[in-house]
Amino acid sequence: MPHPGGPVPPSTGESSRRFRRHRPPEQVFFSGTYGLVLASTLSAALDGQGERPDPGNDLLWILLTVLAGAAAHGYAHVIAGRSAGHARGPAAAFRTVAAEWPLVAAALPTMAMLLTAYAGWWPEATAVETALTFNTAALFGAGAWSARISGRRWPAAFLAGTLDMALGLLVIVADVALR
Repeated sequence: MPHPGGPVPPSTGESSRRFRRHRPPEQVFFSGTYGLVLASTLSAALDGQGERPDPGNDLLWILLTVLAGAAAHGYAHVIAGRSAGHARGPAAAFRTVAAEWPLVAAALPTMAMLLTAYAGWWPEATAVETALTFNTAALFGAGAWSARISGRRWPAAFLAGTLDMALGLLVIVADVALR
């Protein structure tokens, strides 16, 4: 009998096939989670109390930071591969850096919310609060989804999602405490 939170034995059930069929590469979860947390912390930090709201400037800083972070992370993989004797040339290096696209993609909802604040649709503080809420929910979803496609049962997937969501909640608590 398998451990209650352990891998699900192979089955022919529709639910098991559905989750395994929609299985993105690990890089999507890895960089996506990093991008969500990075966008959350940046938006919270840039939305300082007592300062004149400037969602356009904050949006640019988030964009520059996630692009630089993705490039640096991808290039770190290239350097690590090179130091291990796995040098494969400039095209492979470019593909390795470009594979960090989920980090940038994960920050897009936050940037879109700041863009709407820049357009005057709502205050920057509301856009940031909405982004933090969205990113926290997305962290839960990514954690639960990754656990399910790795074969975990629903209780273990819920726990994984909750633990990922704790990262977003930590950012929210820090944002409230530092105001």
